[in-house]
Amino acid sequence: MQKPLKLLVSSLEPSANLHLKPILEKLENYELFGIFDEKFGKPYLPSSAFSIMGFIDVIPKIKKAKRAIKELVKESFLVDKVLLIDSPALNLPLAKAIKEKNPKVEIIYYILPQVWAWKAKRVQKVERYCDVLASVLPFENKFYNRSTFVGHPLIDEIKEYKKEYKATGIVSYLPGSRKSEIRKLIPIFKELVKKIEKKALLVVPSFFNDEQIKDIYGDIKEFEIVRDARSAFLKSEFAFVCSGTATLEAALIGTPFILAYKAKKLDYMIAKRFVKLKHVGLANILFDFASLSPLHVELLQDEVNSENLYSEYKQIDKKCFFENSLHVREILQKGSLNDMLDIITKK
Repeated sequence: MQKPLKLLVSSLEPSANLHLKPILEKLENYELFGIFDEKFGKPYLPSSAFSIMGFIDVIPKIKKAKRAIKELVKESFLVDKVLLIDSPALNLPLAKAIKEKNPKVEIIYYILPQVWAWKAKRVQKVERYCDVLASVLPFENKFYNRSTFVGHPLIDEIKEYKKEYKATGIVSYLPGSRKSEIRKLIPIFKELVKKIEKKALLVVPSFFNDEQIKDIYGDIKEFEIVRDARSAFLKSEFAFVCSGTATLEAALIGTPFILAYKAKKLDYMIAKRFVKLKHVGLANILFDFASLSPLHVELLQDEVNSENLYSEYKQIDKKCFFENSLHVREILQKGSLNDMLDIITKK
């Protein structure tokens, strides 16, 4: 019988675990070590242990991260390969620690640090401590010297998308996946529902139980709760989305949306000083690198109120948005699953 592939994984974010899932489903025989969602097995620590939002939230997690890195370095001697997914704040120090103690183990970095946004010096660290640089954005080879474009995981994961724009009478609201961002946006979304007066779907992350929903969201009788963002986008004629993976999902599916984001003031001040991008939403960033006009509206910080959101909603040409959204799939070219499986299983 063939020996199982032993894989050390560091997958901290909900989106990272979402992209890890199809890879594990295709691997026939494996053992998993490290940090990942508990639905995949028994991790050293579950991903939820590192759920953070913004620069300030990082501070209490530093000691836990240092302990985790020490333990994962030990586990690296038990595995065939190391797979790091996104989250450079932890995964770059982890790659360095592993490579210095265990230089023979292959380290794969999947979903590379966004050096095109800030911290360009991370290129040197990634290339020094990682053996395979698996890029999911076609323009990243302008910034990395030896990255390999593997395609984007959402191309594989999104099985259904709209063939045309239809007014369905349904609007989706996605206030995010972290408590701090949800609590900032949900009162505004409640006001907005009253203005729009269409069936309102509230997308709630699957990892929140009923008690947590009540505590975080409060009274949400105006909404129908749904757990799956993609199915909500398919049903909806429009969406209001906090920044993150969901914005790219909406763009790929073809659902017109507005990005609405409110960060802690200090976090926003820090980001504005260091991040050198015209846009926040990934679809807009893709369009910018492709020399195209922005796909969607972005409202940030004090701009995010029900009046502004409603005004933009009324003005947007939704059919035009849908037509423009078709370029997203063209830009991303292909899914990443096949290339990632080849990289992970290659001996």
